[in-house]
Amino acid sequence: MMKYQDFPNRLIPMNRRSFLVLSGMLGAGTAAAGVFVSESEAAKLDRNRHKISKTLPKMGTFVSMTLIHSSKDKAEDAMGQAFAEIDRLEKMFNRFDQSTAVAGLNTDGYIKSMPPELNEVITRAIQYHETSRGTFDITVKPVVDLFQEKMGGDQKRMPTEKELREVLRLVDAKKIRLNNGNLRFMQPGMGITLDGIAKGYIVDKASEVLTVHGIDDHLINAGGDIRTRGGKPGKLPWTVAIQDPAKKNHYPDIIHLRDGAVATSGNYEIFYDKEKMFHHIVDPHSGLSPLLASSVSVKARTTMDADALSTSVFVMNPEKGMAFIEQLPDCDCLIVTRDNNQLRSTGWKSAAV
Repeated sequence: MMKYQDFPNRLIPMNRRSFLVLSGMLGAGTAAAGVFVSESEAAKLDRNRHKISKTLPKMGTFVSMTLIHSSKDKAEDAMGQAFAEIDRLEKMFNRFDQSTAVAGLNTDGYIKSMPPELNEVITRAIQYHETSRGTFDITVKPVVDLFQEKMGGDQKRMPTEKELREVLRLVDAKKIRLNNGNLRFMQPGMGITLDGIAKGYIVDKASEVLTVHGIDDHLINAGGDIRTRGGKPGKLPWTVAIQDPAKKNHYPDIIHLRDGAVATSGNYEIFYDKEKMFHHIVDPHSGLSPLLASSVSVKARTTMDADALSTSVFVMNPEKGMAFIEQLPDCDCLIVTRDNNQLRSTGWKSAAV
């Protein structure tokens, strides 16, 4: 989970990713669960600038936008276009909607002439798989489906070792064949889930829409996948507070962002078992949930990078994950371990510094 602060002394808490529930705190001190829609809020900051904010339920979480611009009408129009782009892409990447290309791919094992956006995301996902040495893998869908089937109903039980071994045979992004927009799985029964990358990509595209419309100062928070451009009044950077995974309203760190992104992967809130040993992040090699970290926050140039890399590092041993991030250009990382130790990469700068 991450929380962001668009102005001093005004924290707006938002949940991290959740494909099982919608819940969160919305607005300063306003609690809501389930579906929440906020009216567009406009405030005149000075003679030349307006602040426009709005929060809507999107992508299984809440998406909040804050825009700073001289024209209230232009900002509101741009925000509408950005939310429309989120709707368009969310539908495209939805694996539960049988009319989408992703659902068709998972059913048939192949797809011809993919939409360019889907082709771009899968291409990048394969690159992340290679870069992370397999800790990021979009083909974990069979494992996720197995845990949801066995532990998501009334008669909960752990999958057996045999059941887990059977689905792990289907997990390997190297078995994806991608060529000129055509894709085929090399083994029957494979499937993909884009939960660890699509949201970041969509946030980046929404930010691009705002930029094209001349909104150079904005912040988008999609349940903890955060993209910023420009800054807030006074040419100050945007401020992001990292939520402590174990303690509500406690923040291990606060950082500043201008033109960049940050995303957090965590093992909290979404568990399959009461002992909290199995959660929604899967190690593609073992099929089990990584247990050494509580949360991983990654700063990067794009939200898609931050989204995929935070998942990758979460799966790794924390020390190895930190070494991995240190080798990547324009990336930094904060890891909170299960025993509440904190690891920071060399370039991770706290706002207080």
